[in-house]
Amino acid sequence: MTTDVTKAKILVCDDSMMVRKKMRKLLTEYGFTEIYEAENGEKAVEKFVELNPDMIFMDIVMPGLTGIEALKIIKTNSPEAAVIMATSVGTEGNLSEAIKLGASDFLQKPIDGEQLFKLLDNYFKKEA
Repeated sequence: MTTDVTKAKILVCDDSMMVRKKMRKLLTEYGFTEIYEAENGEKAVEKFVELNPDMIFMDIVMPGLTGIEALKIIKTNSPEAAVIMATSVGTEGNLSEAIKLGASDFLQKPIDGEQLFKLLDNYFKKEA
């Protein structure tokens, strides 16, 4: 995984276009230039294979292939993948399963810039 945000590839997977749009805006503010989107778990797995992103933001609850199921597939094929799960109120039970499956971290929805930037600092600004 690159620690240079200008070279990092980020994949945002959420069934809500509004959430993806907000994440893209925040990630761009942080300095990322390669941001890709997927609207469901199936597309997330496809794009993961195609792009090999440095980090994936994955919604837990989506129609079709859920975030948990997509996480399982991604981690089986790439155990080192950095997958950040997004959870909203009522989905915390899924969070423990996601952690067991190898999720790197999680964000509480609705996602705000301060919470996101703090998490990104942990991954991309380790060398101060």
